[in-house]
Amino acid sequence: QVQLVESGGGLVQAGGSLRLSCAASGIIFSSSIMGWYRQTPGKQREAVARITNSGTAIYPDSVKGRFTISRDNSKNMVYLQMNSLKPEDTAVYYCALQKTWSIVDSWGQGTQVTVSS
Repeated sequence: QVQLVESGGGLVQAGGSLRLSCAASGIIFSSSIMGWYRQTPGKQREAVARITNSGTAIYPDSVKGRFTISRDNSKNMVYLQMNSLKPEDTAVYYCALQKTWSIVDSWGQGTQVTVSS
């Protein structure tokens, strides 16, 4: 079955950086669209980055220029490099296997990112 395991979350000061990693198994990773999402209490989960199997990526304006999604198809890994972090980036971040560009097939368990001011 599909398994997505995130790592790399933690506490960082505003302006700092973190790199999240997601190890995928149980899928044909090289042909899969992958995504990173985040959620704060009381809010809907939102996409912060998505990447096609060939490496094309899209970001919402809220993170564009600060976050970079990448993938290593040889290792079944997807990454999220987060720079210039802001307190409003504080959330639980989830790795996702996309069924389509806009529909998620499976979620990881999430990793907490906390940005202190």
